[in-house]
Amino acid sequence: MTEPSGETDRIAILCHGFLSSKTSSTNNALTRLLIGHGIATFRFDFFGQAESEGSFDQITVTLAVEQAHAAVDLMRQRGYRRTGLMGSSFGGLVSILAASQRTDLACLALKCPVVDFAEELRLEFGEEGMAQWKATDTIPNIMGGPDAIKLRYAFYEDCLRQIAYDPAQSITAPTVIVQGDHDEHVPPHQSRRLYEALRVKKHLEMLPGADHQFTKGADFTRMTQVIADWLIEHLPATSDSFPQQS
Repeated sequence: MTEPSGETDRIAILCHGFLSSKTSSTNNALTRLLIGHGIATFRFDFFGQAESEGSFDQITVTLAVEQAHAAVDLMRQRGYRRTGLMGSSFGGLVSILAASQRTDLACLALKCPVVDFAEELRLEFGEEGMAQWKATDTIPNIMGGPDAIKLRYAFYEDCLRQIAYDPAQSITAPTVIVQGDHDEHVPPHQSRRLYEALRVKKHLEMLPGADHQFTKGADFTRMTQVIADWLIEHLPATSDSFPQQS
């Protein structure tokens, strides 16, 4: 939890990416940008990652979506009446699915969201890599580390049941998507197809030349500013602007 100095009923819940953590550079930057506008942030580690309990090899998208729901419910129990949900990459997929199942979110922000993780994994590993994963329940570190990572093949099977294009049509929260058109992990066509599926107020920002990590300083600054601006716009200071919902 990071809370502004004054009282607020506005909060952004930040969901990190695959093999990342609640203290990611994006989450930290967004917290700094939002706190000055009186918006609290809540960051948490997904199951089996960083400080969260559990073995990473047991994680599934289904389980992560349950965690996102629990985070939103917890913040509402603590008196935060207006909630924005933000997800990066894998956290983007989780946030899309969670948002499609709720009507109490003021807005949704997505950084290079995975919409069809099964497709991304097939593109990443190829036919041989997928066969090896099924045989060994291990995958290469897709974020560049040297050691293989234990992850049950059941994760992929769950991903096949959690493709987010159709669920996205049920989202009621205004949604922004930011991605680089040189993203080497998440195919940019996923964001474009997601944008077409959304039936709410929406904005797609495709940054020319930006990669998945937004490693260029200007790209990272633009990405975080677009997301922060969306959250600030849809979590305004006047409490009458977003009615109470159950």
